[in-house]
This record gives sequence, structure tokens and C-alpha cells, in this order.
Amino acid sequence: MKKYIILIATAIFATACSDLEENPVGLLAPESFFKTPADLQASANGSFAYMASEKYWGRQLSMSLLLRGDMAQIGDLTTTPARVEVDQFRMNDGSEIVSAFWPQSYAIIGAANQTIAGAAKVSGDANTINAIAAQAYFSRAFAYYHLVRLFGAIPYIDFAVKDIATVNSISKTSEADVYTKIIADLKYAKEWLPNKQPVRSLPSKATAAAYLASVYLTLGDNQKAYNEAKYVIDNEGLFGLDLDANYQDLFDSSKALTLKEPLFTIDFIGQSRVNDLGQDYLASITGIRGDQTFSFGEGWSVAVPSLKVFNDWNQRDYRRAVSFDTIGKKGTTTYDYTKFTTMSSRAVNRPHIAKYFRKIGLAGLNGRESSSNYIMMRYAEVLLIAAEALNEINPVTGNIEATSYVNRIRARARNRAGVPSNYPANEIVGLSQTDFRKMVLRERRLELAFEFGRWYDIKRLKIGVEAFGANGLEQQVFDPLKDYYFPLPGRELEKNPNLKPNNTGY
Repeated sequence: MKKYIILIATAIFATACSDLEENPVGLLAPESFFKTPADLQASANGSFAYMASEKYWGRQLSMSLLLRGDMAQIGDLTTTPARVEVDQFRMNDGSEIVSAFWPQSYAIIGAANQTIAGAAKVSGDANTINAIAAQAYFSRAFAYYHLVRLFGAIPYIDFAVKDIATVNSISKTSEADVYTKIIADLKYAKEWLPNKQPVRSLPSKATAAAYLASVYLTLGDNQKAYNEAKYVIDNEGLFGLDLDANYQDLFDSSKALTLKEPLFTIDFIGQSRVNDLGQDYLASITGIRGDQTFSFGEGWSVAVPSLKVFNDWNQRDYRRAVSFDTIGKKGTTTYDYTKFTTMSSRAVNRPHIAKYFRKIGLAGLNGRESSSNYIMMRYAEVLLIAAEALNEINPVTGNIEATSYVNRIRARARNRAGVPSNYPANEIVGLSQTDFRKMVLRERRLELAFEFGRWYDIKRLKIGVEAFGANGLEQQVFDPLKDYYFPLPGRELEKNPNLKPNNTGY
């Protein structure tokens, strides 16, 4: 877990980094703060600590990704209008949600930039210093990878801010150039990070390679995506990676430290720290409203699967049982959410997301301040990236290898907590390129269900009209000329006209 990151770094960096929306309270000068590699590590830790915030992965960004995809929608229409706007593609440049995670993203980046600048000032073993700097390069790439996929062209800051005036008039960097810089950061990280880290909330060499594979897949560079994914696969023993035997364990906070599958996690420690750090609302957001099953309280039914998502999933698949909560309790009464019994008049009565409510460990009211370790990238996704990319490169001779990666994931899915199953069956070798493409996308949807990547799949493949159309999992009015991008915050554009115009349609 990332307990030491939050405890050590928060006090140092809570007001240390500039963002684009608010003037910083204080700024660190690398030449005055960084004296030893330990100082450098504390700085790098601060960047990761900023991720475990209500403004970022604790609610605002993670909830946005859930709602923007076609597998979850608003379950309580009386919830905050800003959430409904994200779900129904009715956002504007005054979005309260964007106004929360936008500056937090730049706080992550700001702390990373401070670390990178500090690395040039610290004396000591060069390998040690470069390895710590590589953590910051990864953190910066991670934050920008989310921003560029959501917004396109964005302000790109790659230096330690000493004077807010240096960024007050910054212009946008093109989407293509942002990706080029992300790739450069990840390559540096891959070169200098160690093969293993003591915790999965710090990136390793394999983490950087896996993210390079993801970036290349997003850009349609399938050969490079395959090469990076294959590098991780070929060295899984060196990196200590494997598919964990029980799919449920991936979402059990008590098992987090023993898992082999995660490549990078954002960790919460069951308590809140400075400036919203440590606050985790995903359990509240996804849990069943009115449910008294858990001691920490009920959920809010904000992000709830559409009924078609549940019905479309074969009930013999163990991953379905892990992914959905179908039973709620109130007093001595049990409510079966597959039969649409009524527990709360404020929420839809249908199966809810279970991954972030069922086994969250120490938690505050309604699941806030949970002990969850949210997996940002796991080995199963690397296998699926390799399979998808290889099918695009060489659908004939590569089919056996690509199919083997999918079947390795399906073999794990047949383990129902120690009880063997015959579902899902292995995929057959010899599918056409088109059929394999459809199959692997569906496999991503099931294997990685509700893990915040579905929207990015919809966007990179440009399938929004299909996904939200009459035959899609969730019906929404979708405009392909506008809705693949979020609006840049209007407040930022007013303060700095160089960021204009906003994205199309906003």
C-alpha cells in the first residue's frame, strides 16, 4: 500500500505545486530544497500522493470515466447535475467536475516537474538519482495521458514553476506533440526504473513498458504496441508478474499486497489526509442506495450499469458474479435486484457495480476513505493489448499467438474461487481479422469491466455512435463531432485567452 507515500509527502507538497486554475500558496525552489536522494524520493512520493485524492481518483476523474463509457450511467437522477451532464453528453465549459480534476492533474504534474528539476541538483549515486527521477517521469506521463485523451490539445508544462507568471500566458500544445512527450517520458522511465518495486503504487520497468504499449495502441501504432507488450510478457518472471488465480482477489483490499497482476495502483489507506488526499468515494458512488449489508453504510447509486450490460453478460461467467452486486438488505428483508424489487425511491433498482463496494477493508461512512488499491494497469490488459495489436499486424500467422493470450485470461476466468468451471471456453484459432477484432474488444469489456478504460476504448476506436445508439449498451444522444472530447475549463480560457478556442461544440 502507499501509506508511506501519503504520510511522508503530503505535508511537504500539499501547497507546493502550481496548477493552472489557482495561484499556488507556496512554491519550492529545487536548488534550496533538494539536498539528498531522500529529498528527491519525498518529492516523487508527493506526485503519487496527489493521485489518491477526492479531486482525482477518489471521485471526480474516476467517476467521469465510468459515466462517460457505455457500461455505467446515472442511477439516481436527483444527484448533482454536473454528473448527469457527463453521462448524457451535456457538459459545458463550466463543469464542476472538470474544475476539480483539471487542477489536481496539474498538481500531480507540478510535483513531478519539481522532482525532475531537483534530480539535477542532488549529489549522489547517479543510478539511484535517475531511478527516482524516472518515477516522476512516469507520473507526469500518467497524468498527461489522461488529460490528452480527454481534452486533446492542452497546456503542457515540463518545468518546475517558480513564478506563476511563467504559465499565465502559456499556449496549448497539440495533441500529437503531447503524445510525443508522453512517449519520451515513458521511455526514460522504462530505461531507469527497476524491474520490481516494494509496492505496486510505485512504477517499475514493466509499468512503463505496459503504458507505452497502451499509448501506442491508442495511436494506432500496432507494431510498437505489440513490441512493448511482448517485452513485458517475455519477462514476466523477471518482473514478478502473473495472472492471479482468483479474479475476485483483484478487488479485495486485504489481498492487495500479495497480488502479482497489478502493474500500477493508486492506493487509499482508510483515512483522510490534507487537502482531500486519501478521500475515496467510489464505494459510495457505485454502491446500492439503501443497502444495509455492509457496516460502513449504504451507497448512493450514482454510477450504475445499464440493464443491458447485466443481461448481455453470460451468467456462467465468474467475472460477472465478481463485477455485480445483485442482493441488497434492509433490516431483515432481502432485495433481489435481478427481479427489480424496490429498496429506494431515489435510485434505479437493478444490479450495481460490486468491484469497489464489496471488499474495501477499513472505510469511513458509506465507504469513504476506503483501503482500496485501485489497479490502473494489470497484466491481463497487457495480454489483451498484445492480442489486439498482433491481430492488426499479422492476422494470419499471428493468430495462434494472439489467441493464446486471450485463452490465458479465459482459463483464469474458469476458476470460480477454487471451483473449476467450463465457462468461458477457449477461443478457437483461425478467426478472421474482423471477427478477432470484435472478440478481443468484447473480451476487454468483460475482463476489464468498470475499470475506467471503456470510454478510452470507445474513443480510440471511434465507435461512439454504435456504442450509444439503439443497439448499444446505453442509449444516449452522441455527437461524434463534439463528444469525443471534454470541454476545457472556461475559467482557464477567460484567464488565459491563448488557450482559446475551446474544443468543438463548447
